[in-house]
Amino acid sequence: MIISASAFGQTWSIDKAHSRIGFGITHLTINEIEGDFKTFDGKITSSKADFSDATIEFSADINTINTDVEARDKHLKSADFFDAANNPTLTFKSTSFKKGKGKDYKVTGNLTMHGVTKPVTLDAVLVGTTTNPMSKKEMAGFRITGVINRSEFGIGTSMPAAMLSENVELKANTEFAKD
Repeated sequence: MIISASAFGQTWSIDKAHSRIGFGITHLTINEIEGDFKTFDGKITSSKADFSDATIEFSADINTINTDVEARDKHLKSADFFDAANNPTLTFKSTSFKKGKGKDYKVTGNLTMHGVTKPVTLDAVLVGTTTNPMSKKEMAGFRITGVINRSEFGIGTSMPAAMLSENVELKANTEFAKD
């Protein structure tokens, strides 16, 4: 279902029950370890039906990092990696949301984590729009991916690339409900 232009000029809030903000990193050059954040928030604001003027914001609570291994999660929260005690939040705020071919977009913005802010460009795909039959709210789904260098953010700098890859894949599968 396509949402009409009259539905726009709106803010869309993330549906936390149907979204995931995660990451993947290569361990020992042979396997990808994945994780996510259990507590996060996000919103999109757009006045155009094709989202080409959208702004997108995300935040995640570093203390809720989850890789399904409690000892690893504790280590990731420590000063060796995210230093969650001093840097408890990861944030992203877009500065550009440009439509490409079809449902593809390039999202550029500022990513802040571990006390460091860097510009990053992410790929986004508008998976679709529909009306939720339960809530009757208009919904939009986006898959957002990208790669960052962990060392540029001062994360895990004592870990050699043979132990943990420098590149970290960001992965967000999201549903947003029109407010």
